Amino acid sequence: MSWDADRLDDLKLLEDADSGGMLRAVASSAAQVRTSYRAAHEAGVPSLAADGRPRAIVVAGMGGSGIAGDVLEAVCGNGAPLPIVTVRSYRLPGWVGAADLVVAVSCSGTTEETLAVATEAVRRGCPLLAVGAAGSPLEDIARQAGARFVPAGTGGQPRAGVWALSVPLIVAASALGLVRADEEVFEAAAGRLEEIAHRCRPASDTFINPGKSLAMELAGTVPMIWASSRIAGVAAYRWACQLNENAKYPAMWGELPEVSHNQVVVFDGPLAERDIFADPGDGATGRSLRLFVLRDVDEHPQVARRREVSVRMAQDRGVPVTEVGAEGLHPLERLATLIGLGDYASTYLALGYGIDPTPVSAIGELKARISQ
Repeated sequence: MSWDADRLDDLKLLEDADSGGMLRAVASSAAQVRTSYRAAHEAGVPSLAADGRPRAIVVAGMGGSGIAGDVLEAVCGNGAPLPIVTVRSYRLPGWVGAADLVVAVSCSGTTEETLAVATEAVRRGCPLLAVGAAGSPLEDIARQAGARFVPAGTGGQPRAGVWALSVPLIVAASALGLVRADEEVFEAAAGRLEEIAHRCRPASDTFINPGKSLAMELAGTVPMIWASSRIAGVAAYRWACQLNENAKYPAMWGELPEVSHNQVVVFDGPLAERDIFADPGDGATGRSLRLFVLRDVDEHPQVARRREVSVRMAQDRGVPVTEVGAEGLHPLERLATLIGLGDYASTYLALGYGIDPTPVSAIGELKARISQ
């Protein structure tokens, strides 16, 4: 597979190569926010508050569904009066009990790890909220337990439905008084995603399309994605996962200040060495390191200082740096701007390499081998 930047501005080629419709799925992000917000209210999610505030919220999910728990924790922020924990496993932690709200999220409603945790939560007497495909085993578990269920499956890849799966959790958090998130907040986030979709549309040429331009910067590099806040950290993780699944591409990610205690040393390693004669725009610069810094307005002063110094250190060593800033006032808005751009960039990176971004054959093969 070779990188060809000309593919990005060939509309016919983009359409043919994206047979699974990942670009259309990403463009539906704003609609997902609005539709899922309505679905959460129709399912009675705000009435969770009538049961009182739980001791903790435990979100169970895997892959593109599991990130909904990270989104919830980041949007609620450090001011949340209770712990929010994401479980990516078959078992609940031993401390989880009837005083804790368990939220099971599975796009397909058939994820075996999530079904196991949901079943265990019911057995322990935990209040349960389930989000996933209608008519699925997950809905059956929720209905049998008398729990609230939000039909939010997208019918496609779980990673393409991040907002459909995450919004009901934020509606629940708002009802419980963990974060201010009324209809106006969700509409603002949807508006940000619409704006990104317009700027990153396939018909927009690379030189003015931020998604395509970012794909150009990613191509041929080993991306190291750093974040300057918890909001940005969730986006950095999302970027890495999207690069993995959409573009079948490796990526490192981390959050300041932790990365300044380990990953920063990579600046002095072999991947930081560059071919000074290589064309920086040809997407084939010797698999060299590139630093992507996701910035947020809500940075601890010392984190901001570490970010500034780290960027200078990278530049001093000839490591290219790309900085991307979150936009908006509410944490959900800011997260939407960072995730939205990364979703487009990873999809365009795949298409620039001639890769269909939708299939995840290796995951399917793994599941098939396990079931044998």
